[in-house]
Amino acid sequence: MNNFPIQRRTVLMSSLLLGAGIKAQANTGDWPSRPIRLVVAGSAGAGGDIFARLIGTPLQKVLGQPVVVEPKPGANGLIACDTVAKAAGDGYTLLFAPSSAILINPVMIAKMPYNTEKDLTPVAQVGAAGILLVANPSTGFKNLADMVAYAKANPGKLSYGSWGNGSSGHLAMEGIKAHYGLDMPHVAYKTLVSEATDIISNNIGVGFMDIASPIPHMRDGRMVGLGQTGSQRWPATQDLPTLAEQGYKFEADGWYGIFAPSGTPQAIVDRLAEEINRVQLSDEVRKRIEGQNMVVPPKRTAKQYADEIKKDAKIWQGLAIAANLKEK
Repeated sequence: MNNFPIQRRTVLMSSLLLGAGIKAQANTGDWPSRPIRLVVAGSAGAGGDIFARLIGTPLQKVLGQPVVVEPKPGANGLIACDTVAKAAGDGYTLLFAPSSAILINPVMIAKMPYNTEKDLTPVAQVGAAGILLVANPSTGFKNLADMVAYAKANPGKLSYGSWGNGSSGHLAMEGIKAHYGLDMPHVAYKTLVSEATDIISNNIGVGFMDIASPIPHMRDGRMVGLGQTGSQRWPATQDLPTLAEQGYKFEADGWYGIFAPSGTPQAIVDRLAEEINRVQLSDEVRKRIEGQNMVVPPKRTAKQYADEIKKDAKIWQGLAIAANLKEK
């Protein structure tokens, strides 16, 4: 039997697929032809920096250019977000930010130096998780109920920390305070590292921190985990009950996200989204993300991620408004 027609169709199909791939590459021009700057809304060594490098290292291999991670802490991510919002939309400056910087700042800060929705283009979500409520061991607290009981009996004496006004940690504790009728002064730190130092030194009794950076301190006994927010117990803290399990419903999940300045060509945004999703869904990176106490989100296009952000904004901004969070 002559199978030449089948072979011919196979060759034609291969040519078409190859042509589609060449066209996709051509849509991005010669991008990237130089290093890409990934500005992190957080301090060196904190969760955002950890995850930015975790994604950035394999990403630079597939893009063929260095991905330079640049931590820029302060003002719950406002400084980093502003830097990227005002950068050229050429695909060479990107933002790596926690959900709180994207979702809460717009309703908490009266005079934003940029417009989150107009000036930042969603590219891809990285990870999903909650945050950790931790304490210095000398407090004697073992869970949320212990902290609440002490705070009720000692109004104004137990201060708590977060990584800034408007952070998800700030929002979560203000919700707890309102729910239980507590008087607990807030100490806003510029960085998670500074907050961790003060909790370990017992300069402050309790605080909300990100999902990853407190874990080594919890394991060596310098911090005690009291609970975790979110819809589930996270991979590295399976023995720590969620706040919902302890009677306080706070099931909204947080995430990190990668954003580009507005005006970045859609072809570049789409390619970045595809490559970032592929990287974090690989077995090696997925295991490393889970090792840092987060889970990999479902694969989404940049457009689908933008739609998810709009849904999350309604939840988080509603909580911020209910807690009456305002710039101080």
